[in-house]
Amino acid sequence: MIDARRLRILRAVADHRTVTAAAAALYLTPSAVSQQLAALEQETGHRLVERGARGARLTAAGEILLTHAHEVLAQLERAEAELADYAAGVAGTVTVAAFATGIGLVLAPAIAELTRTAPGIRVRVQDAEGDASVPMVLDRQVDVAVAVEYRGAPGDDDRRLTRVPLYSEPFDAVLPVGHRLAGRGHIAVADLADDPWIGPYPGNPCHDVVVLACEYAGFEPRLEHSSDDFHAVLALAGAGAGVALVPRSALRGPERGDVVVRPVNGVAPTRRVFAAVRRGAEDHPLIKPVLDALRAAAAPAPARA
Repeated sequence: MIDARRLRILRAVADHRTVTAAAAALYLTPSAVSQQLAALEQETGHRLVERGARGARLTAAGEILLTHAHEVLAQLERAEAELADYAAGVAGTVTVAAFATGIGLVLAPAIAELTRTAPGIRVRVQDAEGDASVPMVLDRQVDVAVAVEYRGAPGDDDRRLTRVPLYSEPFDAVLPVGHRLAGRGHIAVADLADDPWIGPYPGNPCHDVVVLACEYAGFEPRLEHSSDDFHAVLALAGAGAGVALVPRSALRGPERGDVVVRPVNGVAPTRRVFAAVRRGAEDHPLIKPVLDALRAAAAPAPARA
């Protein structure tokens, strides 16, 4: 294996043209430089330097190795710089698990802001359902979770985690355009008791929100179609397959002509979104800027209730 320290000596000889001058530049003795060059030649199996009356010059093999030495030494310089930044807490990677609409609403804008304000911090994103990301934090698979409040979620008093509230958003009613209630300005959930329903699978936090909203309205929804993808839910509603309650942020984007979206009468069902980290990590010099950026991105979120 080639010793990177000897590559520095080879480059110094190439730069200064004599062993004596290279030794002076490296604060070594000429004999030490000669010994290191001999060791490098033994490592590579090639004669690298020729000495003559006019000094030292690199052989063809030495020139080849010098080209690679420039790249290796430059990379080592970059590594030293990044390690220095890391020691100062301004460079490194933070892994964030978040659900799809949370990625679009707050995580992507937070990454854009960090690119401007903290370019040394690299955010790696993993797509995870709203109830899956918190266990990933606890298992040290990721550093930060962007999660949705759900039954059984660790509370604010959980000593394993620090939670940061981000935003809350209402669910709106989604109906086929030909639905009997499509002309109303607001929809009462109780008025949809006899309809077939489209909703997320059990275990998804949004499934709990939909079921509880219907229970509060006095009925159990007849869930005939299940999908965790809200684009699929909208497509099914547009095809007349049923009605749904969908978080407002999932309705962002181009207008859809095949469904009608209406706010819910009274207190709308709501999902609450928070960030979570392992307790004590909230002040880590890499994680704190990510949490601050998430807070800033969530503050003006148009989907907040």
